[in-house]
Amino acid sequence: MGAVWRFILKNGKRVAVTIVGFGLVLAGLAMLVLPGPGIVVIIAGLAILATEYVWAERALNYAKDKAKQATDKARNRVSRKRR
Repeated sequence: MGAVWRFILKNGKRVAVTIVGFGLVLAGLAMLVLPGPGIVVIIAGLAILATEYVWAERALNYAKDKAKQATDKARNRVSRKRR
């Protein structure tokens, strides 16, 4: 048990980031079927995880790209309707 505590104390920030990040991602996934801002919470969880993990940074960049594409598509539809 002493080795576990030494690991936690030595890597405390990484452990905390992992717990909080995955907690937010799981809460966001639950909010996809329950009331709440699921997508926003998932992105917040990925942003926290991206401070420690490269895979989370890639996933966050992918989500940002998809959000930008959706925003551009919505703006194009609105501008077409105004014409």
